[in-house]
Amino acid sequence: MSATSRTVEPLLQAVPQIPRAPGHDGKVRRPSASDRPGHATLTRQAGWFAVIGVASTAGQALLYWGLRHWSPPLVANLASLGVVTVLNTEANRRLTFRGSPVRAVRAHLVAGVLFVLAYLVTSGAVLLFRHYRPTASPARETLVLVPSFALVTVVRFTLLRLVIGGGHRR
Repeated sequence: MSATSRTVEPLLQAVPQIPRAPGHDGKVRRPSASDRPGHATLTRQAGWFAVIGVASTAGQALLYWGLRHWSPPLVANLASLGVVTVLNTEANRRLTFRGSPVRAVRAHLVAGVLFVLAYLVTSGAVLLFRHYRPTASPARETLVLVPSFALVTVVRFTLLRLVIGGGHRR
């Protein structure tokens, strides 16, 4: 036995045993995603956002295209954006940000404010396109609007995450 061992062993025996938590086996674990609830929450939210965002963009494009056969571009855009904004906000509130203490009214008020911005962006895109291509078909207008719809969906998610999903920590 070395001199260090003879000195350290009695000291270690004199230190009282520190009680362990019930069920703890004394092994050291590496942190996992489940140990970081914020990370798991963001991953779940991003997954639902992707599903809802793709569905919203596709739905808005189809609705715009269908309405565009009977109405002017700004009316078709207003109607398609209105319907999709309500559905997207409710889907995000119920699935992406489930368990949030924020009331539905507040979520829809935030989405309503964003609706105005979204209408300006998407209407500007379609009007600019029609200025340069006045004889373009509704299908081509829709193809031009898809990136605008996708951008609006990303901005909507970000704002809703700040208002609904980011205000509480567990």
